[in-house]
Amino acid sequence: MKDPKTQANAASVEEFIANVEPVAKREDAKALDALFRKVTGEEPVMWGPTIIGYGSYHYKYESGREGDAARSGFSPRKAKHSLYLMGRYCDEATGKKVDGLLDKMGKHKTGASCVYVNKLADIDLNVLEEIIGVCWDAMNRKYPD
Repeated sequence: MKDPKTQANAASVEEFIANVEPVAKREDAKALDALFRKVTGEEPVMWGPTIIGYGSYHYKYESGREGDAARSGFSPRKAKHSLYLMGRYCDEATGKKVDGLLDKMGKHKTGASCVYVNKLADIDLNVLEEIIGVCWDAMNRKYPD
């Protein structure tokens, strides 16, 4: 079975953020890093070349495929920031709570497993902080250490 493409590595998070372009995305990335650190209490780790992750968990599918992934995190992409809020998918109640908070957060789009934000000025960071916390708690319930 193939190894997952995105794995934790020893690359420097600070160096990665320092090279994010344009400068506005870099400043947003610094703010997101501070917010994720505050909520999760975790030091960030690079996952693949572009994802900044906080914490990790081990998954195993019914198919037998298994691996490790970041519990939460983000990637400062050129077009939009990708926010990995995996707790949204842990259980129905958490999903509904997060969806309600997303309605209050501001301008964003959702994908299969991500929330996309163009710039932090478009959203309420207090609501994002609450969402990160709700998702973090859900992941910790579903995947205890």
